[in-house]
Amino acid sequence: MKKFGALPSQMLREMMEGGFIKNAVSDGVNPGSLDLALSEEVYRVEGVFLPEPGETVRELLGKITRTPHEYAKPLERDVTYLARLKEIFALPAEVYGYCNPKSSTGRNDVHVRVLTDGVSRYDVVPAGYRGEAWLVINPKSFSIVVAPGERLVQVRLFNGDTRFNELELEMTMQKEPLLFDTHGVPIGYDRLKIKDGDGSIILRLDTEIHPVGYACFGSDRVLDFSKKDFYAPRDFFNEVKKEHEYVRLKKGVFYILSSREAVRVPPYLACEMRPMDERSGEFRSHYAGFIDPGWGYGKDGEGKGRPLTLEVRPFEDIIVRPRQVIAKIRFERMMDVPDMLYDAAGKSNYVAQSKAKLSKHFVSE
Repeated sequence: MKKFGALPSQMLREMMEGGFIKNAVSDGVNPGSLDLALSEEVYRVEGVFLPEPGETVRELLGKITRTPHEYAKPLERDVTYLARLKEIFALPAEVYGYCNPKSSTGRNDVHVRVLTDGVSRYDVVPAGYRGEAWLVINPKSFSIVVAPGERLVQVRLFNGDTRFNELELEMTMQKEPLLFDTHGVPIGYDRLKIKDGDGSIILRLDTEIHPVGYACFGSDRVLDFSKKDFYAPRDFFNEVKKEHEYVRLKKGVFYILSSREAVRVPPYLACEMRPMDERSGEFRSHYAGFIDPGWGYGKDGEGKGRPLTLEVRPFEDIIVRPRQVIAKIRFERMMDVPDMLYDAAGKSNYVAQSKAKLSKHFVSE
């Protein structure tokens, strides 16, 4: 019987070796995703756009105002850039992909979206796609410096949609813990008090940690993506503290916060952050949204999950009360168990996070 779902690490390597993804490098392979790298070709452009069916991004680029950009100069705050990615796709007819910002991209409030030829949607690599991919880059809170080879985005490949429906979620949570509370106790399906009924799980804001998170009101400083464990958080962010029993979030400010629940992703599953229903409030709760197989699982399944860091931007002033809903996740099945898992691989900066955590470019305080 043919298996369906998200392609695991070993199959991503096979896709690279078979010429279905050209110019990709092996150290960009993650348990359930592949990092995509910037090429040397980048332009400053007049705004965001989408190609029409049958139109390549390069053709569209010739129709708009654009200026070649030198990577030695910063990508300026609130300016839009378009960079060609190094990888070239020649996907099989049954394989398609979706793209997400990498964690460090989202945590630095850098808005990125992938464009592919003839696709009038962002972040979509259609089944059987052959061609280049381009990255729209817009730093929102401060200017940044990046270089060719920098990885700001990742792609996940699929041969079928295996996202959970509500019944599959309930059945899985009965046999496998996916969530833990702050005491390390598994949260069963019956303890989920707020549901959308679409196979997703609603997460709440953790207001009991100190600090609750970080806020960036905008900075004139420049962050260089090549510098790890380098910047002091206070140079770009302010700490967010609880006021009495609630947290106040201001319109238009960028926040790094944390889920109250700890999420555990078994090896045969992956997980994705999903947009919150606007009926929960006018805010965006994530930019980087993919959680690899093995997150919070431990090396041998002993893990009790790990909170998710949330990248939040309110579109109105919000008062968040204790345990108020703030984010949404949805699990999906892998096509096969990856030959590497997130916790066991130990290569990520975020394996040890237990509360809101800034990107790997910041010194831990």
